[in-house]
Amino acid sequence: MATNLDPTTTLQEDITTARQQRINLIWEFTQAIIAVLVVIANMTVEIAIGLNFARPETRTTVLSNALFLVVGFYFSRTNHQQIGGIGKKRTDTEVYQGR
Repeated sequence: MATNLDPTTTLQEDITTARQQRINLIWEFTQAIIAVLVVIANMTVEIAIGLNFARPETRTTVLSNALFLVVGFYFSRTNHQQIGGIGKKRTDTEVYQGR
């Protein structure tokens, strides 16, 4: 029969971690939706221009800037050297103070 180890965290720490995980999932889902919508909008405009359904003047600077901004931030955020989220960080000696 296996023996259980005593927990190393308090109930409040477990609740805080669970809530942080939920917020992280909501934020990840929101970012994914925004990224996909921006890419789809840009691709739709470019395809319409390519098929001569729209004039090249319909391409806006704001739309292309949004594409590069969103994609750039997405790739920098998924840089494995800059891991975020819950759990231990490089500065494990710092005490979590809340927001």
